[in-house]
Formats: sequence, C-alpha cells, structure tokens
Amino acid sequence: MFGTSPVGAARVRQDHAAPEAGFRELMSSFPTGVSIVTAIAGDSRPHGLTCTSLTSVTMRPPTMLVCLNTGSGTLGALLETGRFAVNLLDVRGQRAAEVFSSAHQNRFAAVAWQPAPVLGVPWLTEDAFALAECQVSEVTEVGDHAAVFAEVAAVRHHAGQVLLYGERRFAAWR
Repeated sequence: MFGTSPVGAARVRQDHAAPEAGFRELMSSFPTGVSIVTAIAGDSRPHGLTCTSLTSVTMRPPTMLVCLNTGSGTLGALLETGRFAVNLLDVRGQRAAEVFSSAHQNRFAAVAWQPAPVLGVPWLTEDAFALAECQVSEVTEVGDHAAVFAEVAAVRHHAGQVLLYGERRFAAWR
C-alpha cells in the first residue's frame, strides 16, 4: 500500500506546502496542451476559460478531470447545467487562449463558435482540433479550485497541430 513502507516514509519531506512562488515556477516549467472549457448557463449565456489543468481519468466509463477556480463563472455555469465542453486548441487557437485567459468582457464575440451537436455546449469551431462534450459526475473542492470529474458523452476530432503552453509561452508540437 502507498505510504505504509518505513523506507518510503523516510523519503517524504516533512515540509508543509511549498511556497506559492516556487510552486508556480515548478508548474510553469511543465509544458501541457491548451484547452478552453466552455459551458452554457441556465440563462443561455455562454461561459468559458482557458484551462491547462486537464487529464483523462479512466476509459470505462470515459472520464476526464478539469480543475477550475471556484470563483469562475464557467464553473458556476457547468455546475448549474451539469454539462460542459473541453475544446483542445490547435496552434491557430492561441489568440482564443489569450482572450479566454483575460478579463475580456465578451469572450464569445471574439471567436467563432456554435452549439456542439450532442449536449449543445459551446464548440470553438475554428480554434479547436478536438472537442469532448462532458456531463459532470463528481466535484471536489480543493483549496481555491474545484476538481470536476465528467463522463465524456461525445467526441469530435480532426487533424491539427496541438497548441502547448509551458515556461510562460505558447509553442506548437512539431
């Protein structure tokens, strides 16, 4: 079992949480794909944000995990309706990534989008090379974020060049 070995326990540092600046530096050095998580609120308004905290969890059932700030309007919308989309960005989507990570007032006016075919969540048609339409299955709050587990209801995918982010800059997967 994890953590029961005296040898393993001896290797664990007893420090408390890493200083925020050091942790931010650590995580910024780890490149990752860029996505935009989108949702429609109960009042039909679209919401979205740039997200690099995304991972697959299991194949059966197909489940993803995204981590969103608890103060986010996008989190509020997806909790309200139980649905959201993960738009995986192509290199053409860098501008969209920047818009959706800013305080831009009307993010959806700055991008081409349409309702996705299965759940009707916002699909960024020109910026995403792949789309996962998701239904929320579980939410766990951790600090100032919520870990949102969701079953994938539908996937759309076409060839594209993946947009990456690391070391505080965008890059393309070659």
